[in-house]
Parts: sequence; structure tokens; C-alpha cells
Amino acid sequence: MSTALRVPRMTQDQFLDWAEAQEGRFEFDGFEPVAMTGGIANHNLIGINILVALRQRLRGTGCRPLGPDAGLATIGDAVRYPDGLVTCSQFRGTDRLIPGAVVVFEVVSPTSGRMDRIVKVREYAAVPSIRRYVIVESACTGLTVLSRAEAGQDWTLKTLTLGDTLPLPEIGIEVAVTEFYEDVDTEAAGAF
Repeated sequence: MSTALRVPRMTQDQFLDWAEAQEGRFEFDGFEPVAMTGGIANHNLIGINILVALRQRLRGTGCRPLGPDAGLATIGDAVRYPDGLVTCSQFRGTDRLIPGAVVVFEVVSPTSGRMDRIVKVREYAAVPSIRRYVIVESACTGLTVLSRAEAGQDWTLKTLTLGDTLPLPEIGIEVAVTEFYEDVDTEAAGAF
């Protein structure tokens, strides 16, 4: 049986140039642009809550949270735009890819679950600096937290719900899970 090889339609740099000129949002799977569709209000509110919680705690530490327009290079030439990330590395304001991401957050919807729970788990595991990947549910209230002490180690998995606190020792903070769901329609989301 033969397997066809995918040939990239563009390079990472070509994608970044192209994406800047688009009205919509796209990620790059290393071969071609992939459209990022619009989300629901809960997804947006949770994303804002993540960034607010991180910013309040990280101010003055040298680590900075960035939002969904911050590019992250993963496997090969792939470029992802997580809902939130934290880097403690220096970068220029004109950089299109953020170096040294330590923590990555993805707000998952029912339609993005496969991508966030399978494809991105593997891609983020390939980035040596990432120590924690937090998948935040938008269709219910809960977190799936994948962590590792060193690059190359397998992820350890922990789940958290509304009464729990998310420890982020890599950046010296912790956040109550309830903060991520502030002003979110939890009846629509469904509590665990």
C-alpha cells in the first residue's frame, strides 16, 4: 500500500505574510492555512477571563500573558494561535511568533475538541519550553491540565472543576477555576 505525501502549499513565512492580509483568522498546519471559525460568547468570555487572571498575577514578574493573536510555532512549520499563553522570554513588539511559551491555554468547544485534545496535545508536547497545557471547556465547566517537568517527558493529566485551583508553578502563580468562568452562562455551559 502506498501513502501519498502532503506537499506544503506555502512556507511558514509565506503563511505569516499571507495571514496578515486576511480579514479572517487562520492557523497553519505546516502545509496550508486552516480557517479558525467564530466561537460562542462563552468561549470569548472565558478567553478574556484567562488573560485578566494571568495579567493580574504576572504584572512585574518578567512573564507575560498573550492572547489569541500571538503565534506559536509547533511541529515543523505549523503555527497555532492558542487562546492564551505565557512566556517569560523577551520578544519584540513586531515578532509574529512568540518564543519560550511556558503555559498554553485552549478554550475548547464541541467542534474543536478533536483538534485541541489530540492534534494540539502532540504539537505542544513537541515545543520544549511548554510545561503546561490547559484545556478549558466552554460547553461545560472544567479543565483538563497536561503538565511535565522537563521537555521530552510524557504529559501527566489532571482534571479540575469549579471548586478547584489551577496550580501554575512554572510561573509561580495559581488561579481558582471559578475565575475562568466569571460572567459565563454556566447554565448553558453545564456544571460538573
